[in-house]
Amino acid sequence: MSSDERRDSLADQAAAWVPPWQRPTAPSPAPETGDLGSSAPPEGPEPTKISGDPERAAESAAADVPPVETGGGEGKGGRGSSAKGAAGRRRGAAAPEPPPELDDAELRGALEAILLVVDEPVSELILAQVLEQPAERIGPTLDEIAAGYTAAGHGFELRRAAGGWRLYTRPEYATYVERFVLDGQSVRLTQAALETLAVIAYKQPVTRSRISAIRGVNCDGVIRTLVSRGLVEECGTEPDSGAFLYRTTTMFLEKLGLNSVDDLPPLAPFLPDDVEELADATR
Repeated sequence: MSSDERRDSLADQAAAWVPPWQRPTAPSPAPETGDLGSSAPPEGPEPTKISGDPERAAESAAADVPPVETGGGEGKGGRGSSAKGAAGRRRGAAAPEPPPELDDAELRGALEAILLVVDEPVSELILAQVLEQPAERIGPTLDEIAAGYTAAGHGFELRRAAGGWRLYTRPEYATYVERFVLDGQSVRLTQAALETLAVIAYKQPVTRSRISAIRGVNCDGVIRTLVSRGLVEECGTEPDSGAFLYRTTTMFLEKLGLNSVDDLPPLAPFLPDDVEELADATR
């Protein structure tokens, strides 16, 4: 074959060549069982065979290779983006820095400032959360503040009440405080209300019928008054009778300056000597 004929043949083959990614796919035929070492060739155009010219063979081989996406630093899904994502995850998973710890003087001042504006006893846990300080530092610091007020002889004191801490005026100055606050106007509980409140405080939780039996009179109206003033509240029902149970509230502890009902004074010193005889007589 002459060189002109060979060039014409290569041109025809190049024009008829189809890229691999555009070729139709067809299922591979099952291999013939007769000959274990042979199988039917796949359908489709035969690969171009180029001989004689090395340069044309190299060009044809290069054209037959599909483009390959490389994992560059800027490419999607590349190694560079994976490294950036891993670095971002590491930065995001870093633990936040703990808040700075206040020195003793600053912690003392912050606690005093908060205690001056509270309108009800505040717990040590809430103070620790607000100041972002360890809870174990709050209690000892409050004890030091309370001891300092007492030693200095201030007209107020810091003490525990209703499960928290609050500033109170000292009992020895109560008459002056009442004169300033009340200015001649006083709202006091009646004797019946005080007796009913005492029964609930020492017998809680207790039903209305039990309170009436102890006092010997009907106490429904008095209990409603105590509930409306926030000193007594309902706390469920009795399992047997379904009657409402009553107990004292946090306001009751706050008004009396008690931390819990366990701080109530014992009743034994106030009972008469013949209390057992009186109890037998009423049966």
